[in-house]
Amino acid sequence: MNIVKNRQWFYGLSIFLVVGSLLAILIFGLKLSIDFKGGSITEVSYQDGRPTKDVLQNAVTAISEERFKDASVRETGTLGYIVRTQSLSNTERDSLIKTLQTVDGKKGEIKRFDSIGPILGQELARKSVFSIVLVIFAIVLFITFAFRKVSYPVASWKYGLIAITALLHDVIVPTGFFALMGHFYGYEVDSLFITALLVVLGFSIHDTIVVFDRVRENLNINREFNTKKPFELIVGESVSQTLTRSINTSVTVLLSLIVLYIFGPESTRNFSLVMFVGILVGTYSSVFLGSPLLVTIEKWSKK
Repeated sequence: MNIVKNRQWFYGLSIFLVVGSLLAILIFGLKLSIDFKGGSITEVSYQDGRPTKDVLQNAVTAISEERFKDASVRETGTLGYIVRTQSLSNTERDSLIKTLQTVDGKKGEIKRFDSIGPILGQELARKSVFSIVLVIFAIVLFITFAFRKVSYPVASWKYGLIAITALLHDVIVPTGFFALMGHFYGYEVDSLFITALLVVLGFSIHDTIVVFDRVRENLNINREFNTKKPFELIVGESVSQTLTRSINTSVTVLLSLIVLYIFGPESTRNFSLVMFVGILVGTYSSVFLGSPLLVTIEKWSKK
């Protein structure tokens, strides 16, 4: 497959993914966890077999139709449940705990109860957005500095511009995916979601720099031996030389994430899913988006 030559197809796929993700975010929005909007989370475990999810949901709602109608009940492990509610008063918390301790004749043990106020949640949301923007900005500065001696036929700052494009692609697509999952399956965006995005950004830019660095090496070889290869050919050769390495590295990580998602605890399930989607998209953008964009920008510069 000549990736650079067929770059228009990959551009089209990326545009489709980004536009679809943005539409999902605008239409459905993100289902925020208590980390961002405030609320309470309670984990309960039943030693002699847990009640059904519907029975537990009805028992929680029966405490107060108004206060607990939006309570979220999710299974964790084989014997437990995680109950998410809005912020509770001390009386409401005691009522919830008392209800969970005996449901349908099953005796439950409260493993944890956490509560976050809405002000703390809003502050965490602001810091999360700031951290992602800061990471992207720092990465672009580093790439511009690292490729400062590469000025022909594409200037070093344009490598940074392409990196921004790829990184935005790698943030928007997993976020859009989670907007869909939140709407149809109730998946929530929490602080681990932000952590996963930051890891994805680092992993993605690592692959991008590997390809860019090979382009730089091949440009130096081209100048040293005066072979006069077209820039498009140099980029294509660079992608081919690093393709196997990029795919092998990503596959090993993806396999680990699949195992973590299937056999890991409930608390890390969303984290591993975001990582899986993000690394899959990041590997694609590093190989099929970032490097071909070098050729496109070079052709635009000629014009």
